[in-house]
Amino acid sequence: MSRGLPPGNRRQPQKQPRLRADTQRSRGKLIEVAADAFAERGADASLEEIARQAGVGIGTLYRHFPTREHLVEVVYRRELELFAVAATELMAENAPDIALAEWMHRFVSYMAAKRGMASSLKLLFTSNAALFTEGSALMNSTLDKLLRTATEAGTIKSDIETTDVLYTLFGTYSTPDTPDWRARAHRIVRLIMDGLRIRPEA
Repeated sequence: MSRGLPPGNRRQPQKQPRLRADTQRSRGKLIEVAADAFAERGADASLEEIARQAGVGIGTLYRHFPTREHLVEVVYRRELELFAVAATELMAENAPDIALAEWMHRFVSYMAAKRGMASSLKLLFTSNAALFTEGSALMNSTLDKLLRTATEAGTIKSDIETTDVLYTLFGTYSTPDTPDWRARAHRIVRLIMDGLRIRPEA
């Protein structure tokens, strides 16, 4: 029978699960801070500043994201995933037309982040075009669900094509990048909703 190791030589319990949780939190914080930084200052936002605001060192940032383009890709995927989740949450908490309107207003924030990452996204597109195809499909299916739910509730018109609404929303991306861009984009969303809603006959 084995006597086992003396008490002083026995292995101590590993703390890897806690370390993995800490690592996951720091990674999530980096992505969150980077999304805001790219939206406000573009894809050239300082990685050192992103790391500082996330409360980690620049070495930690590079361990998670070896290149700037890698970080941009992860932020882009995060924005898409948040969009899909937001639609479900909004429909659970609001009337269908209100959920649709709120989702489209959030679309403005998504476009702001995308405009900020424009230069890096162009480079990313050449190496990973499938990512953008997947993103467009997810966006289309999410908006289609919102429109279909509002149509079935009788709050918006039934002769609406999802792609038409999506193309109109994406039109905000090409508007001039002026200080009032966000305000203009939100006005466009209100105009879209005015056109979609069913109004009682006067």
